[in-house]
Amino acid sequence: MSQEDRERRNKNNILHFENQVHWARQYLVWEGLIDSSRRGIWTLTPEGAKTHLTEEQSRQLVQKWVKIHSERMRSREKSGKGHAPAVQVETKAAAEVEGEVPEEAEENELLLVLQSLAPDGFERLCKRLLHEYGLEKVVVTGKSHDDGIDGTGLLRLNPFVTMKVLFQCKKIRKSVSRAQVGDFRNAVMGRADKGILITTGWFSPDAEREANREGVIPIELVDGERLVELFESKQLGLRRKEVFEVDYSFFEQFR
Repeated sequence: MSQEDRERRNKNNILHFENQVHWARQYLVWEGLIDSSRRGIWTLTPEGAKTHLTEEQSRQLVQKWVKIHSERMRSREKSGKGHAPAVQVETKAAAEVEGEVPEEAEENELLLVLQSLAPDGFERLCKRLLHEYGLEKVVVTGKSHDDGIDGTGLLRLNPFVTMKVLFQCKKIRKSVSRAQVGDFRNAVMGRADKGILITTGWFSPDAEREANREGVIPIELVDGERLVELFESKQLGLRRKEVFEVDYSFFEQFR
């Protein structure tokens, strides 16, 4: 797969490649080859450990579960029993033949909440998040004429050494460009040891290369996907609840 294919996003701004990996993993769970009983951890089941799928078998497995999932959604819609899952399943015959992976139809709920905040509210929330992850003396300075700096903080590396950090918050639903990363770095130069650029959008490939360019102050990039992971890790603004997922492979033996 080319780098261009890896960076391609679907209509919901989700990386197409990562979305395909997500669904491929889900199909293996439904098939009983992967155990997902622990959140965020996937392990081979005894059956999965002794299974070796050929390319054709993998294609047939995808086609099987696309069809089952599609029929299940249509059945739920006809019966009026609840809403269909927050995913969009491709039901066209051509998709089933090719074994296309369904695309998510809705963005992460937390990300949508973050994008709905006022700019100054998002800056204050980023302050709280940075503090949760160890940044000390975090201050939001984001006003007009801030030269692209929304806040400052100190990162303590050890009892004797601290690093001054400047951060910028971009509450957007599009990509951050290379020029924007460069402008932020210029604002950081001579004022701090490191910069953190936080966005609810994502970074273009050129922006990522600019952030990691050698010989200049490094810029840490935090995109919307990473932002959600950081909130989840600290359970910040989130309440944990237990959700049971139907193990469809279990019921296949009774059909």
